Amino acid sequence: MTALSVRQVRFRYLTLYGLRWLPTGLLTPVMVLLMQERGLSLSQIGLVATAQGLVVLALELPTGGLADALGRKPVLVVAWAVCLVSLVLFVVADSFWMFFLVWALQGIYRALDSGPLESWYVDATLAADPEAEYERGLGWAGTVIGVAIGAGALLGGGLVALGPVGPVSALALPVLVAIALQVAALVALTVLLVEHRPAQGAAAVRASVAEAPRMVGQAVGLLRRNRVLLALVAVELFWGFGMVTFESLLPVRLAEVVGGADRAAALLGPASSAAWLANAAGAALTPLMLRRLGAAPAAALMRVLQGVTVVGMGLLAGPVGVLIAYLACYTVHGASNPLHMGLLHRQVDGPYRTSVLSLNSMMGQPAGALGAVVLTALADATSITVAMLVGAVMLAVAAPLYLPAWRAGRRTADAGPDAGEHRPGESATGPGHPGPALDPAGPVDPVTVAATTPARPG
Repeated sequence: MTALSVRQVRFRYLTLYGLRWLPTGLLTPVMVLLMQERGLSLSQIGLVATAQGLVVLALELPTGGLADALGRKPVLVVAWAVCLVSLVLFVVADSFWMFFLVWALQGIYRALDSGPLESWYVDATLAADPEAEYERGLGWAGTVIGVAIGAGALLGGGLVALGPVGPVSALALPVLVAIALQVAALVALTVLLVEHRPAQGAAAVRASVAEAPRMVGQAVGLLRRNRVLLALVAVELFWGFGMVTFESLLPVRLAEVVGGADRAAALLGPASSAAWLANAAGAALTPLMLRRLGAAPAAALMRVLQGVTVVGMGLLAGPVGVLIAYLACYTVHGASNPLHMGLLHRQVDGPYRTSVLSLNSMMGQPAGALGAVVLTALADATSITVAMLVGAVMLAVAAPLYLPAWRAGRRTADAGPDAGEHRPGESATGPGHPGPALDPAGPVDPVTVAATTPARPG
Protein backbone atom coordinates (compact mmCIF):
# COMPACT_ATOMS: atom_id res chain seq x y z
CA MET A 1 0.00 0.00 0.00
CA THR A 2 2.80 2.44 0.81
CA ALA A 3 4.32 1.88 -2.67
CA LEU A 4 1.36 3.63 -4.28
CA SER A 5 1.32 7.39 -4.83
CA VAL A 6 -1.61 9.56 -3.78
CA ARG A 7 -2.72 9.86 -7.40
CA GLN A 8 -2.54 6.09 -7.94
CA VAL A 9 -4.56 5.44 -4.79
CA ARG A 10 -7.23 7.93 -5.88
CA PHE A 11 -7.40 6.46 -9.39
CA ARG A 12 -7.81 2.93 -8.04
CA TYR A 13 -10.43 4.04 -5.52
CA LEU A 14 -12.55 5.88 -8.09
CA THR A 15 -12.22 3.03 -10.61
CA LEU A 16 -13.38 0.44 -8.08
CA TYR A 17 -16.10 2.77 -6.84
CA GLY A 18 -17.49 3.17 -10.35
CA LEU A 19 -17.36 -0.57 -11.00
CA ARG A 20 -19.14 -1.18 -7.71
CA TRP A 21 -22.16 0.98 -8.65
CA LEU A 22 -22.47 0.27 -12.39
CA PRO A 23 -24.45 -3.00 -11.94
CA THR A 24 -26.86 -1.14 -9.64
CA GLY A 25 -27.67 1.28 -12.44
CA LEU A 26 -28.33 -1.60 -14.84
CA LEU A 27 -30.92 -3.07 -12.49
CA THR A 28 -32.71 0.19 -11.72
CA PRO A 29 -35.16 0.04 -14.66
CA VAL A 30 -36.05 -3.65 -14.29
CA MET A 31 -35.84 -4.75 -10.64
CA VAL A 32 -39.51 -4.47 -9.61
CA LEU A 33 -40.87 -5.14 -13.09
CA LEU A 34 -38.91 -8.40 -13.44
CA MET A 35 -40.25 -9.69 -10.14
CA GLN A 36 -43.77 -8.84 -11.32
CA GLU A 37 -43.08 -10.67 -14.58
CA ARG A 38 -42.06 -13.75 -12.57
CA GLY A 39 -45.44 -13.75 -10.79
CA LEU A 40 -44.94 -11.75 -7.59
CA SER A 41 -47.59 -9.27 -6.52
CA LEU A 42 -46.64 -5.85 -5.20
CA SER A 43 -47.33 -7.02 -1.66
CA GLN A 44 -45.00 -9.98 -2.11
CA ILE A 45 -42.31 -7.72 -3.58
CA GLY A 46 -42.58 -5.53 -0.50
CA LEU A 47 -42.20 -8.54 1.76
CA VAL A 48 -39.13 -9.98 0.02
CA ALA A 49 -37.46 -6.56 0.14
CA THR A 50 -37.68 -6.58 3.93
CA ALA A 51 -35.09 -9.37 4.01
CA GLN A 52 -32.34 -6.96 2.95
CA GLY A 53 -33.26 -4.27 5.44
CA LEU A 54 -33.39 -6.67 8.37
CA VAL A 55 -30.06 -8.31 7.48
CA VAL A 56 -28.32 -4.94 7.11
CA LEU A 57 -29.83 -3.80 10.40
CA ALA A 58 -28.35 -6.83 12.17
CA LEU A 59 -24.93 -6.85 10.52
CA GLU A 60 -23.88 -3.28 9.69
CA LEU A 61 -22.04 -2.43 12.92
CA PRO A 62 -20.42 -5.85 13.44
CA THR A 63 -19.17 -6.01 9.84
CA GLY A 64 -17.58 -2.59 10.21
CA GLY A 65 -15.54 -3.89 13.11
CA LEU A 66 -14.68 -7.00 11.12
CA ALA A 67 -13.24 -4.90 8.27
CA ASP A 68 -11.12 -2.90 10.71
CA ALA A 69 -9.84 -6.05 12.42
CA LEU A 70 -9.16 -8.35 9.47
CA GLY A 71 -8.49 -5.89 6.68
CA ARG A 72 -10.64 -4.16 4.09
CA LYS A 73 -9.72 -6.28 1.06
CA PRO A 74 -10.84 -9.71 2.34
CA VAL A 75 -14.14 -8.27 3.55
CA LEU A 76 -14.75 -6.54 0.21
CA VAL A 77 -13.86 -9.67 -1.75
CA VAL A 78 -16.41 -11.66 0.25
CA ALA A 79 -18.99 -8.86 -0.15
CA TRP A 80 -18.65 -8.61 -3.92
CA ALA A 81 -18.66 -12.41 -4.27
CA VAL A 82 -21.92 -12.57 -2.29
CA CYS A 83 -23.35 -9.91 -4.60
CA LEU A 84 -22.40 -12.02 -7.61
CA VAL A 85 -24.18 -15.07 -6.16
CA SER A 86 -27.30 -12.99 -5.47
CA LEU A 87 -27.37 -11.70 -9.06
CA VAL A 88 -27.07 -15.23 -10.46
CA LEU A 89 -30.00 -16.29 -8.28
CA PHE A 90 -31.94 -13.20 -9.38
CA VAL A 91 -31.76 -14.37 -13.01
CA VAL A 92 -33.31 -17.77 -12.26
CA ALA A 93 -35.58 -16.86 -9.31
CA ASP A 94 -39.23 -17.66 -9.98
CA SER A 95 -40.80 -17.90 -6.53
CA PHE A 96 -41.34 -15.81 -3.43
CA TRP A 97 -38.74 -17.69 -1.36
CA MET A 98 -36.06 -17.56 -4.05
CA PHE A 99 -36.47 -13.80 -4.32
CA PHE A 100 -36.44 -13.60 -0.52
CA LEU A 101 -33.06 -15.37 -0.57
CA VAL A 102 -31.80 -12.95 -3.24
CA TRP A 103 -32.64 -9.96 -1.05
CA ALA A 104 -31.21 -11.58 2.07
CA LEU A 105 -27.91 -12.13 0.25
CA GLN A 106 -28.04 -8.52 -0.90
CA GLY A 107 -28.38 -7.53 2.74
CA ILE A 108 -25.21 -9.45 3.63
CA TYR A 109 -23.45 -7.80 0.70
CA ARG A 110 -24.56 -4.30 1.66
CA ALA A 111 -23.52 -4.75 5.27
CA LEU A 112 -20.07 -6.06 4.34
CA ASP A 113 -19.61 -3.45 1.60
CA SER A 114 -20.59 -0.42 3.69
CA GLY A 115 -17.36 1.47 4.37
CA PRO A 116 -14.25 -0.69 3.74
CA LEU A 117 -13.42 0.75 0.31
CA GLU A 118 -13.54 4.33 1.58
CA SER A 119 -11.55 3.38 4.67
CA TRP A 120 -8.88 1.78 2.48
CA TYR A 121 -8.73 4.90 0.32
CA VAL A 122 -8.19 7.23 3.30
CA ASP A 123 -5.61 4.98 4.95
CA ALA A 124 -3.72 4.37 1.70
CA THR A 125 -3.71 8.08 0.87
CA LEU A 126 -2.32 9.02 4.28
CA ALA A 127 0.26 6.23 4.05
CA ALA A 128 1.47 7.71 0.76
CA ASP A 129 1.41 11.31 2.06
CA PRO A 130 0.35 12.17 5.64
CA GLU A 131 -0.45 15.72 4.50
CA ALA A 132 -2.61 14.69 1.52
CA GLU A 133 -6.14 16.08 1.15
CA TYR A 134 -8.13 12.89 0.80
CA GLU A 135 -11.44 14.80 0.95
CA ARG A 136 -11.04 15.66 -2.73
CA GLY A 137 -11.23 12.01 -3.75
CA LEU A 138 -14.24 11.43 -1.52
CA GLY A 139 -15.95 14.37 -3.19
CA TRP A 140 -15.18 13.03 -6.66
CA ALA A 141 -16.71 9.73 -5.59
CA GLY A 142 -20.07 11.52 -5.47
CA THR A 143 -19.67 12.38 -9.14
CA VAL A 144 -18.55 8.84 -9.99
CA ILE A 145 -21.60 7.25 -8.37
CA GLY A 146 -23.95 9.52 -10.32
CA VAL A 147 -22.22 8.80 -13.62
CA ALA A 148 -21.96 5.05 -12.94
CA ILE A 149 -25.59 4.58 -11.92
CA GLY A 150 -26.80 6.94 -14.65
CA ALA A 151 -24.79 5.16 -17.35
CA GLY A 152 -25.90 1.77 -16.04
CA ALA A 153 -29.55 2.81 -16.06
CA LEU A 154 -29.22 4.14 -19.60
CA LEU A 155 -27.61 0.88 -20.71
CA GLY A 156 -30.26 -1.15 -18.89
CA GLY A 157 -33.08 0.73 -20.56
CA GLY A 158 -31.41 0.27 -23.95
CA LEU A 159 -31.10 -3.48 -23.41
CA VAL A 160 -34.78 -3.72 -22.53
CA ALA A 161 -35.66 -1.73 -25.66
CA LEU A 162 -33.76 -4.29 -27.78
CA GLY A 163 -36.34 -6.84 -26.71
CA PRO A 164 -35.87 -10.50 -25.76
CA VAL A 165 -32.75 -12.33 -26.93
CA GLY A 166 -33.51 -16.00 -27.47
CA PRO A 167 -34.95 -17.48 -24.28
CA VAL A 168 -33.89 -14.44 -22.21
CA SER A 169 -36.72 -11.96 -21.65
CA ALA A 170 -36.18 -8.25 -22.22
CA LEU A 171 -36.36 -7.55 -18.48
CA ALA A 172 -33.82 -10.27 -17.61
CA LEU A 173 -31.20 -9.16 -20.14
CA PRO A 174 -29.81 -6.27 -18.01
CA VAL A 175 -29.34 -8.70 -15.10
CA LEU A 176 -27.11 -10.93 -17.22
CA VAL A 177 -24.99 -7.95 -18.22
CA ALA A 178 -24.84 -6.88 -14.55
CA ILE A 179 -23.47 -10.34 -13.69
CA ALA A 180 -20.68 -9.95 -16.26
CA LEU A 181 -19.83 -6.50 -14.89
CA GLN A 182 -19.82 -7.84 -11.33
CA VAL A 183 -17.30 -10.51 -12.34
CA ALA A 184 -15.12 -7.80 -13.89
CA ALA A 185 -15.43 -5.69 -10.74
CA LEU A 186 -14.40 -8.61 -8.53
CA VAL A 187 -11.32 -9.27 -10.66
CA ALA A 188 -10.41 -5.57 -10.61
CA LEU A 189 -10.79 -5.50 -6.83
CA THR A 190 -8.30 -8.34 -6.33
CA VAL A 191 -5.78 -6.60 -8.62
CA LEU A 192 -6.15 -2.91 -7.73
CA LEU A 193 -6.75 -2.90 -3.97
CA VAL A 194 -3.43 -3.47 -2.16
CA GLU A 195 -3.20 -3.36 1.62
CA HIS A 196 -1.21 -4.55 4.60
CA ARG A 197 -3.71 -6.24 6.88
CA PRO A 198 -3.71 -4.98 10.47
CA ALA A 199 -4.58 -8.37 11.90
CA GLN A 200 -5.50 -11.88 10.82
CA GLY A 201 -6.91 -15.04 12.26
CA ALA A 202 -9.65 -16.17 14.59
CA ALA A 203 -8.50 -13.94 17.44
CA ALA A 204 -9.10 -10.82 15.33
CA VAL A 205 -12.57 -12.04 14.42
CA ARG A 206 -13.45 -12.65 18.06
CA ALA A 207 -12.12 -9.23 19.06
CA SER A 208 -14.13 -7.38 16.41
CA VAL A 209 -17.34 -9.22 17.27
CA ALA A 210 -16.83 -8.52 20.98
CA GLU A 211 -16.30 -4.81 20.27
CA ALA A 212 -19.54 -4.35 18.32
CA PRO A 213 -21.96 -4.33 21.31
CA ARG A 214 -19.90 -1.65 23.06
CA MET A 215 -19.98 0.53 19.95
CA VAL A 216 -23.76 0.18 19.73
CA GLY A 217 -24.12 1.03 23.42
CA GLN A 218 -22.03 4.19 23.05
CA ALA A 219 -24.03 5.35 20.05
CA VAL A 220 -27.36 4.75 21.78
CA GLY A 221 -26.06 6.57 24.85
CA LEU A 222 -25.33 9.62 22.70
CA LEU A 223 -28.89 9.57 21.38
CA ARG A 224 -30.24 9.58 24.92
CA ARG A 225 -28.11 12.58 25.91
CA ASN A 226 -28.49 14.66 22.76
CA ARG A 227 -32.02 15.69 21.77
CA VAL A 228 -30.82 17.26 18.52
CA LEU A 229 -29.07 14.08 17.47
CA LEU A 230 -32.11 11.97 18.38
CA ALA A 231 -34.35 14.12 16.19
CA LEU A 232 -31.94 13.95 13.25
CA VAL A 233 -31.73 10.17 13.43
CA ALA A 234 -35.54 10.01 13.68
CA VAL A 235 -35.75 11.78 10.31
CA GLU A 236 -34.39 8.58 8.76
CA LEU A 237 -37.48 6.67 9.90
CA PHE A 238 -39.78 8.87 7.81
CA TRP A 239 -37.26 9.25 4.99
CA GLY A 240 -36.72 5.50 4.63
CA PHE A 241 -40.46 4.82 4.69
CA GLY A 242 -41.29 7.49 2.12
CA MET A 243 -38.49 6.73 -0.32
CA VAL A 244 -40.23 3.50 -1.27
CA THR A 245 -42.47 5.69 -3.44
CA PHE A 246 -39.81 6.72 -5.92
CA GLU A 247 -37.55 3.68 -5.49
CA SER A 248 -40.11 0.88 -5.85
CA LEU A 249 -43.52 2.30 -6.80
CA LEU A 250 -42.43 4.70 -9.53
CA PRO A 251 -41.75 1.93 -12.12
CA VAL A 252 -45.23 0.51 -11.51
CA ARG A 253 -46.80 3.97 -11.72
CA LEU A 254 -45.00 4.61 -15.01
CA ALA A 255 -46.12 1.24 -16.39
CA GLU A 256 -49.66 2.27 -15.45
CA VAL A 257 -49.56 5.52 -17.43
CA VAL A 258 -47.70 4.16 -20.50
CA GLY A 259 -49.67 0.92 -20.70
CA GLY A 260 -47.00 -1.77 -20.28
CA ALA A 261 -44.03 -2.94 -18.21
CA ASP A 262 -41.61 -3.22 -21.15
CA ARG A 263 -42.37 0.31 -22.33
CA ALA A 264 -41.97 1.61 -18.78
CA ALA A 265 -38.63 -0.17 -18.36
CA ALA A 266 -37.35 1.27 -21.64
CA LEU A 267 -38.31 4.78 -20.48
CA LEU A 268 -36.84 4.27 -17.03
CA GLY A 269 -33.35 3.70 -18.42
CA PRO A 270 -32.77 7.25 -19.72
CA ALA A 271 -35.03 8.66 -17.00
CA SER A 272 -32.96 7.08 -14.23
CA SER A 273 -29.79 8.32 -15.89
CA ALA A 274 -31.20 11.85 -15.96
CA ALA A 275 -32.41 11.47 -12.38
CA TRP A 276 -28.90 10.76 -11.10
CA LEU A 277 -27.59 13.80 -12.94
CA ALA A 278 -30.40 15.79 -11.33
CA ASN A 279 -29.32 14.31 -7.99
CA ALA A 280 -25.79 15.65 -8.57
CA ALA A 281 -27.19 19.07 -9.55
CA GLY A 282 -29.23 19.19 -6.35
CA ALA A 283 -26.14 18.42 -4.28
CA ALA A 284 -24.32 21.27 -6.03
CA LEU A 285 -26.98 23.68 -4.71
CA THR A 286 -26.10 22.85 -1.10
CA PRO A 287 -23.61 25.73 -0.54
CA LEU A 288 -26.17 28.24 -1.85
CA MET A 289 -28.89 26.94 0.47
CA LEU A 290 -26.51 26.98 3.44
CA ARG A 291 -25.74 30.66 2.80
CA ARG A 292 -29.33 31.72 2.16
CA LEU A 293 -31.31 29.57 4.61
CA GLY A 294 -28.95 27.72 6.94
CA ALA A 295 -28.58 23.96 7.18
CA ALA A 296 -31.59 23.06 9.34
CA PRO A 297 -34.21 25.29 7.63
CA ALA A 298 -32.99 24.17 4.20
CA ALA A 299 -33.12 20.51 5.22
CA ALA A 300 -36.68 20.94 6.54
CA LEU A 301 -37.73 22.67 3.31
CA MET A 302 -36.29 19.81 1.26
CA ARG A 303 -38.41 17.31 3.18
CA VAL A 304 -41.58 19.21 2.32
CA LEU A 305 -40.56 19.75 -1.30
CA GLN A 306 -39.77 16.07 -1.73
CA GLY A 307 -43.25 15.20 -0.50
CA VAL A 308 -44.67 17.62 -3.08
CA THR A 309 -42.71 15.97 -5.91
CA VAL A 310 -44.02 12.54 -4.90
CA VAL A 311 -47.57 13.94 -4.96
CA GLY A 312 -46.81 15.02 -8.53
CA MET A 313 -45.67 11.50 -9.45
CA GLY A 314 -48.90 10.10 -8.07
CA LEU A 315 -51.35 12.59 -9.54
CA LEU A 316 -49.93 13.96 -12.79
CA ALA A 317 -51.37 12.37 -15.92
CA GLY A 318 -49.20 10.98 -18.68
CA PRO A 319 -45.57 9.85 -18.72
CA VAL A 320 -44.17 13.38 -19.25
CA GLY A 321 -45.73 14.72 -16.06
CA VAL A 322 -44.72 11.69 -14.02
CA LEU A 323 -41.13 11.81 -15.25
CA ILE A 324 -40.80 15.57 -14.65
CA ALA A 325 -41.94 15.03 -11.05
CA TYR A 326 -39.48 12.11 -10.81
CA LEU A 327 -36.55 14.29 -11.90
CA ALA A 328 -37.61 17.03 -9.48
CA CYS A 329 -37.76 14.44 -6.70
CA TYR A 330 -34.18 13.36 -7.33
CA THR A 331 -32.99 16.96 -7.49
CA VAL A 332 -34.43 17.54 -4.03
CA HIS A 333 -33.03 14.21 -2.87
CA GLY A 334 -29.53 15.23 -3.96
CA ALA A 335 -29.79 18.46 -1.99
CA SER A 336 -31.21 16.75 1.10
CA ASN A 337 -28.45 14.21 1.72
CA PRO A 338 -25.51 16.60 2.30
CA LEU A 339 -27.66 18.93 4.39
CA HIS A 340 -28.80 16.12 6.66
CA MET A 341 -25.39 14.50 6.96
CA GLY A 342 -23.73 17.85 7.63
CA LEU A 343 -26.08 18.47 10.56
CA LEU A 344 -25.45 14.97 11.83
CA HIS A 345 -21.67 15.35 11.67
CA ARG A 346 -21.76 18.53 13.74
CA GLN A 347 -23.43 16.65 16.59
CA VAL A 348 -20.74 13.96 16.87
CA ASP A 349 -17.08 14.09 17.71
CA GLY A 350 -14.17 11.74 18.21
CA PRO A 351 -14.48 7.94 18.25
CA TYR A 352 -18.29 7.96 18.26
CA ARG A 353 -18.65 9.39 14.76
CA THR A 354 -18.68 6.13 12.81
CA SER A 355 -21.02 4.42 15.27
CA VAL A 356 -23.57 7.21 15.09
CA LEU A 357 -23.39 7.44 11.30
CA SER A 358 -23.95 3.68 11.12
CA LEU A 359 -26.86 3.97 13.53
CA ASN A 360 -28.35 6.75 11.41
CA SER A 361 -27.99 4.55 8.35
CA MET A 362 -29.53 1.59 10.14
CA MET A 363 -32.68 3.55 10.99
CA GLY A 364 -33.50 3.81 7.31
CA GLN A 365 -33.37 0.06 6.80
CA PRO A 366 -36.30 -1.11 8.98
CA ALA A 367 -38.23 2.00 7.98
CA GLY A 368 -37.69 1.17 4.31
CA ALA A 369 -38.71 -2.43 4.95
CA LEU A 370 -41.88 -1.30 6.73
CA GLY A 371 -42.63 1.17 3.96
CA ALA A 372 -42.17 -1.55 1.35
CA VAL A 373 -44.67 -3.81 3.12
CA VAL A 374 -47.25 -1.12 3.96
CA LEU A 375 -47.17 0.89 0.74
CA THR A 376 -47.14 -2.09 -1.62
CA ALA A 377 -50.02 -3.69 0.29
CA LEU A 378 -51.87 -0.37 0.15
CA ALA A 379 -51.20 -0.16 -3.59
CA ASP A 380 -52.65 -3.66 -4.07
CA ALA A 381 -55.69 -2.84 -1.95
CA THR A 382 -56.39 0.61 -3.42
CA SER A 383 -54.13 2.11 -6.10
CA ILE A 384 -50.56 3.17 -6.78
CA THR A 385 -51.66 6.80 -6.50
CA VAL A 386 -53.06 6.39 -2.99
CA ALA A 387 -49.90 4.60 -1.83
CA MET A 388 -47.70 7.35 -3.27
CA LEU A 389 -49.74 10.06 -1.56
CA VAL A 390 -49.34 8.32 1.80
CA GLY A 391 -45.59 8.06 1.21
CA ALA A 392 -45.46 11.75 0.28
CA VAL A 393 -47.08 12.69 3.59
CA MET A 394 -44.54 10.59 5.48
CA LEU A 395 -41.68 12.40 3.76
CA ALA A 396 -43.09 15.84 4.50
CA VAL A 397 -43.99 15.27 8.15
CA ALA A 398 -40.31 14.71 8.98
CA ALA A 399 -39.64 18.44 8.46
CA PRO A 400 -40.38 19.52 12.09
CA LEU A 401 -37.68 17.12 13.33
CA TYR A 402 -35.10 19.65 12.14
CA LEU A 403 -36.42 22.25 14.58
CA PRO A 404 -34.16 21.14 17.48
CA ALA A 405 -31.08 21.55 15.28
CA TRP A 406 -32.29 24.97 14.12
CA ARG A 407 -32.96 26.15 17.71
CA ALA A 408 -29.61 24.81 18.90
CA GLY A 409 -27.89 26.63 16.06
CA ARG A 410 -29.66 29.87 16.99
CA ARG A 411 -28.60 29.49 20.62
CA THR A 412 -25.00 28.87 19.60
CA ALA A 413 -24.99 31.90 17.31
CA ASP A 414 -26.54 34.13 20.01
CA ALA A 415 -24.12 32.91 22.69
CA GLY A 416 -21.05 33.55 20.52
CA PRO A 417 -17.78 31.62 20.39
CA ASP A 418 -17.26 31.71 24.18
CA ALA A 419 -20.52 30.04 25.08
CA GLY A 420 -18.82 27.48 27.27
CA GLU A 421 -18.06 23.81 27.28
CA HIS A 422 -19.82 21.51 24.87
CA ARG A 423 -21.40 18.29 25.98
CA PRO A 424 -19.61 14.98 25.53
CA GLY A 425 -20.31 13.58 22.11
CA GLU A 426 -21.03 16.98 20.56
CA SER A 427 -18.81 18.94 18.26
CA ALA A 428 -17.02 21.81 19.93
CA THR A 429 -18.34 24.10 17.24
CA GLY A 430 -21.84 23.43 18.47
CA PRO A 431 -24.84 21.99 16.66
CA GLY A 432 -25.94 23.99 13.69
CA HIS A 433 -22.66 25.87 13.53
CA PRO A 434 -22.56 27.66 10.17
CA GLY A 435 -19.55 25.71 8.93
CA PRO A 436 -19.15 23.55 5.85
CA ALA A 437 -21.87 21.07 4.97
CA LEU A 438 -19.47 18.19 5.50
CA ASP A 439 -17.12 18.28 8.44
CA PRO A 440 -13.54 17.92 7.12
CA ALA A 441 -12.62 16.10 10.32
CA GLY A 442 -14.95 13.29 9.38
CA PRO A 443 -15.91 13.11 5.70
CA VAL A 444 -19.21 11.49 4.94
CA ASP A 445 -18.92 7.92 3.80
CA PRO A 446 -20.75 7.92 0.44
CA VAL A 447 -21.75 4.29 0.89
CA THR A 448 -23.20 5.05 4.31
CA VAL A 449 -25.20 7.86 2.74
CA ALA A 450 -26.33 5.66 -0.05
CA ALA A 451 -27.38 3.02 2.46
CA THR A 452 -29.96 5.39 3.83
CA THR A 453 -31.98 4.79 0.68
CA PRO A 454 -33.97 1.58 0.32
CA ALA A 455 -31.35 -0.63 -1.30
CA ARG A 456 -31.94 -2.59 -4.46
CA PRO A 457 -30.16 -5.59 -5.96
CA GLY A 458 -26.76 -4.56 -7.29
